[in-house]
Amino acid sequence: MLQSYTLFNQPLTAINQPRALINTLNAHSFNTVQKDEDFHQALQYSDILLPDGISVVWAMRMLTGKKLQKIAGADLFFYEMKRINALGGRCFFLGSSEETLQKIRKRAAKEYPNVQVYTYSPPFKAEFSEDENSRMINAVNAVKPDVLFVGMTAPKQEKWAYRHFDQLQSGHVCCIGAVFDFYAGTIDRAPNWLIQIGLEWSYRLFKEPRRMWRRYLIGNAKFIGYVMMEKIRN
Repeated sequence: MLQSYTLFNQPLTAINQPRALINTLNAHSFNTVQKDEDFHQALQYSDILLPDGISVVWAMRMLTGKKLQKIAGADLFFYEMKRINALGGRCFFLGSSEETLQKIRKRAAKEYPNVQVYTYSPPFKAEFSEDENSRMINAVNAVKPDVLFVGMTAPKQEKWAYRHFDQLQSGHVCCIGAVFDFYAGTIDRAPNWLIQIGLEWSYRLFKEPRRMWRRYLIGNAKFIGYVMMEKIRN
């Protein structure tokens, strides 16, 4: 049930835990939760769960009357980078290809000169071996970053961060998926005006129709169905 999730309903500046597991919830991830109990558990045990998607904001208002502010993974990313730039801190990008990570390092060096940026590109596979998990954890712990950004796509990234959170010596652990590609410039994010009116999803569908049509056309219909059934039950 959507109402079982405690969604963050404050400005990002209100995040004051020195250590926290931060995830996002959108329509696609909620649909995935229906058939993935491990993913459900990972989201439920988030220290902070952000309403990333206008559909989630709309649904929570209809179900509970709560007026939430959409906070996308990209919003979280830029907030964290600005915060640790002011502190002269460290961040770590875990995920994606080495080519993408190189572009991230190059851009971050210009835009956030006071941030020490570290990266690690894990193997591209559905499940990691125990040795591969140890390598990733050790790489992060050698740095002890103020913020660890995990970008392995959902639900893989959330489940990995949840399983290994207690082993990671990091401040905030943020699962931000596609933001790696947005920031690297390998995938364009929607213009601000589309984001402001809640149609960012339509831009992604337009740019990547073959990959995104099922998520947004079929997925959004499924999400509406889940919400309507929850409304009827209550």
